[in-house]
Amino acid sequence: MNFLKKTIAGVMACTSIISIGAMYGTTASAALDGDVEYTLTEETTRFYDQWKSKYLVKNKYVTTEDQYYVLYSEGTSEVTVSEAHGYGMLIAASMAEYDDEAKNIFDGMYNFYKAHPSSIGPNLMSWQQSDNGSAIVESSPDSDSATDGDMDIAYALLMADKVWGSNGEINYRQAAIDVINDIMTYEVNKEDWILQLGDWVYWSEPGDQYYSATRASDFIMQYLPVYAEVTGDDRWMNVYNSTYDIINSITDEYDTGILPDFIIKDNATGKFIPAPPNYLESDYDGYYYYNSCRTPWRISMDYLINGNEDALKLATKLNAFITKSTNSDPWEIMAGYKLDGTPIEDYNDLCFTAPFLISAACGDDEEWHSEVRDVVVNYGDDVYFGDTIKMLCLIVDDGCGIVPGASVEPPVVLGDVNADGKFSIADIIMLQKWLVNAGEINDLKAGELSQDDKVNVVDLYIMKQMLLEQMEK
Repeated sequence: MNFLKKTIAGVMACTSIISIGAMYGTTASAALDGDVEYTLTEETTRFYDQWKSKYLVKNKYVTTEDQYYVLYSEGTSEVTVSEAHGYGMLIAASMAEYDDEAKNIFDGMYNFYKAHPSSIGPNLMSWQQSDNGSAIVESSPDSDSATDGDMDIAYALLMADKVWGSNGEINYRQAAIDVINDIMTYEVNKEDWILQLGDWVYWSEPGDQYYSATRASDFIMQYLPVYAEVTGDDRWMNVYNSTYDIINSITDEYDTGILPDFIIKDNATGKFIPAPPNYLESDYDGYYYYNSCRTPWRISMDYLINGNEDALKLATKLNAFITKSTNSDPWEIMAGYKLDGTPIEDYNDLCFTAPFLISAACGDDEEWHSEVRDVVVNYGDDVYFGDTIKMLCLIVDDGCGIVPGASVEPPVVLGDVNADGKFSIADIIMLQKWLVNAGEINDLKAGELSQDDKVNVVDLYIMKQMLLEQMEK
């Protein structure tokens, strides 16, 4: 079991992930509400200082309040996007115990977000901003949103509520709920229960080109149960389950664990499939490219936090594929693949390498995890996208992701009294020994098959019948 998983075991309901930072040497630690302590490594805090200096920018045109944004492009008038803004808010909240300026930065980012709303969803953020020489303005008069940026902004606001509370000038929690409700209204297809590409799809209808399209980089799975909890809107669990159906369908077919940048619904079969070339952005829209490169981090988080077995299944496939294709050399992780695992580029890129650090954290190969981390930490100078993904992945790998809501309990497998994730004859043997006081039982609840709130020989009989039925299939 990887050391990050060890620190999380038994702590799924806590408010933040326990740290493994002491293994690397630390400079910052804290306890939120006095219940969970976490630690950031020196590597992470050192890189944060570099990231902050390079990418965090104060809006020089606004003097009535502080506004901050993340610079995502140099040498052009386009200075930032909602994706970068969501990342920045996540980072600021995560660094609260290290950086005394974190709250001021976060609040300044909140002010910038409020100053640049989408023209469609009032609590969503316009996807791109430009510097016109006298103000930061929307790059397009349409000023619509992008789903991933909105999702990160909402979650970061919940993190801020956990760290600083909502009794000050900004009610972080209510602001988060407002964003989440707008995501449900404007960015969720309520026929297929999928995350759409942005609120600009809101006006489309069933059968339209983008109505049933989704983007794998928006599959930030651990957010969805939290959204359901804080809003009381169980429809988020429809999105959660439907999205895993799509993930499993594609990864079962290709078995590499990698997902395409864009996914569309085949209206003839009802199946979700990779998008064709140039569907929205490039020839590689149906491949694992610069959008979906984030999925090993985004989806694996749902196992590290919630113990979701589908997320573990994906991470396991990813780890098997990437170690085999690179001969266990992280420097050989290429910048893009066909879904069968064939590389489409002959160079590496930090934004592809860093997310594999998080899928590695779900596995048992500690040497591979260590080697990936070493490459990520020592990669050298990069650009906004790679550096910011690196920043977020290091925070997660340190075990310092703040979890603002309750976790999802893994489903109980009926009869699985030894808690190994499946029902087999080993469970019958364990129950038999337990009934005669000759052994222990790992999960008593899984043995309550007769629904009489007790476990006895009746349940043992039912388990034997279950095994017979299983063998006959």
